[in-house]
Amino acid sequence: AFSHTIFKGITMAVDRQVICWKDHFDRAQVMTTTAGDGGWAIKKTGAGTPTYTTVSGGGVALTLDNTSEAQIVTLYQKDILPLALLNVKRISFNAKVSGIDSVTTLVMGLASAQNDTSDTVSLNAWFRMQGSVSLTAVVTETDDNVTNNDDIATGATLAAVYKRFTIDFTRGLSDVRFYIDGAPVSTATTFAMGAIVSTDYVQPYVQIQKASGTGVPAVTLRDLEIEYSVAVGA
Repeated sequence: AFSHTIFKGITMAVDRQVICWKDHFDRAQVMTTTAGDGGWAIKKTGAGTPTYTTVSGGGVALTLDNTSEAQIVTLYQKDILPLALLNVKRISFNAKVSGIDSVTTLVMGLASAQNDTSDTVSLNAWFRMQGSVSLTAVVTETDDNVTNNDDIATGATLAAVYKRFTIDFTRGLSDVRFYIDGAPVSTATTFAMGAIVSTDYVQPYVQIQKASGTGVPAVTLRDLEIEYSVAVGA
């Protein structure tokens, strides 16, 4: 199930809301290219047959298959960008991986419109694994289409156990912060996204891909939570 918690306050005919949206992925849902429950959709690139579905016990798993090809699976909101980045307070999710090899790339977080080449997504704040650099290391990135912070080391690694990943915007877009299992990471870098304006929208976004080979990398999300504010009638 997924849930919304809404905190409301009305000032001079402006309906201000803080919305906390959480998806537990604890239902039988086969993800498809058509947006379904929770707005989730899949984009697949390649001729193979990767799998993408909710799993027993809760979670949604994206698993590439052993077809030797460039293969990409994206879990996203089908480029219906529901979140004004200026209003996002935080995104938090549990994730685990397996099968990461030297041709695998994984990104998890917030992004603007989908692109098969993750580095060309115009707006993003996400965690990244780049198998050609390390099979276990997690890095952080932000891009506001002006300032690009790439491949900032966290000192953390990801394997076949769940870890909680959090991107915190509560200090403003001049100081975006990243956490893994509650501990701050990439603290030597100030992640500033000051070029963001009110018309910049994003979506929750997970993309796993391989360049070639018969590997079967996978990522599973156990849950995902986003907190954001809206003002209706402003």
